[in-house]
Amino acid sequence: MKKVTLNNGVEMPILGFGVYQIPDLAECEASVSQALEVGYRLLDTAAAYENEEAVGKAIENSGVARGELFVTTKLWIQDAGYDGAKRAFQRSLDRLRLDYLDLYLIHQPFGDVYGAWRAMEELYAQGRIKAIGVSNFAPDWLMDLIVHNHVVPAVNQIETHPFHQQMATQKFLQDNHVQIESWGPFAEGRNDIFHNDVLLSLAKKHGKTVAQVILRWLTQRSVVAIPKSVHKERIVENFDVFGFDLSADDMHAIAALDSNQSAFFDHRDPAMVKMLGTTKFNT
Repeated sequence: MKKVTLNNGVEMPILGFGVYQIPDLAECEASVSQALEVGYRLLDTAAAYENEEAVGKAIENSGVARGELFVTTKLWIQDAGYDGAKRAFQRSLDRLRLDYLDLYLIHQPFGDVYGAWRAMEELYAQGRIKAIGVSNFAPDWLMDLIVHNHVVPAVNQIETHPFHQQMATQKFLQDNHVQIESWGPFAEGRNDIFHNDVLLSLAKKHGKTVAQVILRWLTQRSVVAIPKSVHKERIVENFDVFGFDLSADDMHAIAALDSNQSAFFDHRDPAMVKMLGTTKFNT
């Protein structure tokens, strides 16, 4: 598995397995177990997904050595703040049945992110987290966090797919030594992505599926991707993306699909900020 090297020297697989929207714990555990059998070693969950316990059980029963795994989870808004982050981190660690995390992310750029970051810096210094980062941070929010703190975030996990390609943001992140990671690599099927003419033609050209073309496009851009599926055949398929390369013309064709806007929602919409800030989970 190809890896990227984060700004603190930690290596992170460029392709992993996400568990967003797998609320059924038995199904989540089974899917993670299958992913580990296939060969995935990066697992991505979050307190807000309410399935950390299932991920932990799958890890415990997998027989895969802890040192081979790269486990990410995330801090939700209601737990932001110095004390809240410390407590939430321990709860996540307990549910995952681990004694350290590979990556801990602030899930949303709202609430007391500065208090949370101070707590995360301390946990990082203690070796309880191998790397710390953020999710859904726009460049200006990220720069504000960088200039007012000691540790530069290692990762920014943001919406990245063919319809919202984040080219300018990736350049900003590269310039500031922050690794880009894609959530929603398939745009959750929006805009009929799996039947897009450009992507279908590239899939036919390479003898691959649209999903495989998208994941290869991301990984060729050095974007970490975390596709999710509960179907064994697709879990296998999504892992098999390194046996071909997209040409410069292929990459250019996909670039033309960029709408440069979210397929989901605007983090700067006050109504969305209010909704996120008042949504509570069993974190």
